[in-house]
Amino acid sequence: MTTTLRPTEPLQREADGTRSRRYQVCVNSRPVGSIHLGTSPFFGDSVAQILDLRIEEQDGRRGRGTVAALAAEEVARGWGCERIEASVPAAAEVALKMATNLGYVVRNRHMEKSLGDTAPELPAGSRALPMTEDEFAPWQAADRESVVRSLVERGVPEAAARTRAVEGNAALLPDGLATANMAFRVLEHEGEVVGTLWTGPRDGKAFVYKVEADARHRGRGHGRTLMLLAEAQGIALGLPTIRLNVFAGNTPAERLYESLGYEAVTHHLYKSLL
Repeated sequence: MTTTLRPTEPLQREADGTRSRRYQVCVNSRPVGSIHLGTSPFFGDSVAQILDLRIEEQDGRRGRGTVAALAAEEVARGWGCERIEASVPAAAEVALKMATNLGYVVRNRHMEKSLGDTAPELPAGSRALPMTEDEFAPWQAADRESVVRSLVERGVPEAAARTRAVEGNAALLPDGLATANMAFRVLEHEGEVVGTLWTGPRDGKAFVYKVEADARHRGRGHGRTLMLLAEAQGIALGLPTIRLNVFAGNTPAERLYESLGYEAVTHHLYKSLL
């Protein structure tokens, strides 16, 4: 049997420079599913994304999805892409196994936790203060450099990485520290600064944009305190759920989040096409 991809629309060019196309997955010309392939709005045309892949239930568990994913990789290579990415729900164990068998590697995970109505109390000696403008400027500069390093490590040229870091920050924080619903807090313990936190709403949930315990004070429970503060910020906004991102290999962070009741909801994976 021959599995192929049949385009169901012309190649789409979006205003942000990305391209995409939808295909039928066919076995001997018989449609058995669909796939939507695109390029990354963040990394550009060098990175493809499997935006959606579906195989009809009656045709499942026959390797159709595996062959469709391999065919999508060939399309991406034809587009000149050097890497391909996919996001898999944590509950989709079969899809995650398939991706792993095809050589995809987990880059990061989104984790979530349901929030109650009562904000957790911070430990004795700890208190949260609003970040001041004087504190925000150096914090923002350091955060931007952190984003640049992360992008460069993932293959983005430094000049492009700096442009994307600036543009991304401007999109999220059009009014800087005063951007509506964004909360920036400095955590003190017994009068000494021990960490910072940036939270805000995203897609109807609270989102932890950045949490960082000061390197001089790590291993003393301040990361846990910052996460309790993040939950309190989400509850203050009346949001039902809090979400965060953790990169694969950051075992201490993963253990902390799991101990606080966070569960993985989505795995984000990648594979080199070179």
